[in-house]
Amino acid sequence: MIISQDFNISTQSYILNKDKTPLLYLGDCLDVMRSMPDASVDCCITSPPYWQKREYENGGIGLEETPERFIDNLMLIIDEIYRVLKPSGAFWLNIGDSYRNKSLIAIPWKIAIKMIERGWILRNNIIWNKQKGGLNPQKDRFGSTFEDVFFFVKNEKYYFDADSVRSLPRKAIVKNGCIISATGVTGVSYRRKIELSSSLNDEEKCNAIQALQEVLSRMSSGEISDFRMVIRNEQRATHSNSTNLSGRAKELKEKGFYFLFYNPKGQLPSDVWDILPEDSQKRKQHFAPFPEELCIIPIKTTCPVDGIVLDPFCGTGTTLVVAQELNRKSIGIDISECYLKLAQKRICQESLSYSHSQQAKRI
Repeated sequence: MIISQDFNISTQSYILNKDKTPLLYLGDCLDVMRSMPDASVDCCITSPPYWQKREYENGGIGLEETPERFIDNLMLIIDEIYRVLKPSGAFWLNIGDSYRNKSLIAIPWKIAIKMIERGWILRNNIIWNKQKGGLNPQKDRFGSTFEDVFFFVKNEKYYFDADSVRSLPRKAIVKNGCIISATGVTGVSYRRKIELSSSLNDEEKCNAIQALQEVLSRMSSGEISDFRMVIRNEQRATHSNSTNLSGRAKELKEKGFYFLFYNPKGQLPSDVWDILPEDSQKRKQHFAPFPEELCIIPIKTTCPVDGIVLDPFCGTGTTLVVAQELNRKSIGIDISECYLKLAQKRICQESLSYSHSQQAKRI
């Protein structure tokens, strides 16, 4: 693995070959990406310098006199990310806010809104709950322990491997011949609710009981792992009672009931991720590396095994290390040779550790 300053020699060949050793570029990310082919990467994960927070080696973005200028410069880079990203690709942007005249500037959302206006599709605003923070020296506001991670795509249809990150499924059990859902409600209880309901007519009750039996049969065969049944006037529709806004409310009005099913493969993570920040004791020349755990879900879900992950502000290589651990190719760009040498060292150590683990498995 080398740190290259020749932006044209490696990218195309790296895309085509089978070597998954990360490719490192030293230079301004805008210049490097302009040398990359259109639609050449599957996933981009990055955390650019925040406005007026720190002065990194060799300067770069984040030192602009105004937040408006910072946003404009970052949008030039984001436009280039859009070009090099495949139509099926995803872009994960971790960006923090700054204060000016005692007010938060709303930099993350100003960037997100500009991106939406330029054609990006915002699928999620992930809240990275850092779970701990330093002492709050402020006397007139609360401490901040979260940052935004925006999940963007280019098209409505995109690569997303949901099964790779599902948690253990909720499971029903059979007790004394009765199926009991993970929420503790039995099929008998639901049937009784239907029979005693004053909001269902006789035909609706018959339909509800028949539908319940079909759902219980699907659970017995393992097709679904768990369910909830909502009956008219027993519980409100999910999110809204308006039939114009909620399909569930429409089902309640027309049928008198609906079901919520849980995937037998498990549930997807929510949009709040509890992840501790990088241990401050491990920080050397770089003062703001994000944790490896923050990259795992994005890479697993939005980059195929043979795909390429790009980090245009790779710093000490966190994104690249995780990509290598997960058997993906990766391209890292940074303006600091010092940071890239640290990244190179981390990647080599990870590669050596992986090689030793494979040898141990063979023994």
